[in-house]
Amino acid sequence: MAVTDKVVGGLMLVTAVVVFSYYTIWTLFTPFLPPSSPLHDLFPAREWAVRLPALLMLAGLTAIGSFVGLVMIKSARKKSAKSKVKAA
Repeated sequence: MAVTDKVVGGLMLVTAVVVFSYYTIWTLFTPFLPPSSPLHDLFPAREWAVRLPALLMLAGLTAIGSFVGLVMIKSARKKSAKSKVKAA
């Protein structure tokens, strides 16, 4: 179990470093390159450097809000079921 956790953690770390490096190069270094540079072909259009994180943040906040809402609904149902049992 511990080896598997270390492998998963290592893969997550490598993925985070690769994504961070790609995004950093895309947003900070490509604007200073000439438009004819072949490096521009490796990256999407620059407006997506703002749109993509905004969409990811919106999706993440929606997922978190949905999870919290579902937990609150389930908690309220349990509480009402307990009060009905006590009243009966």
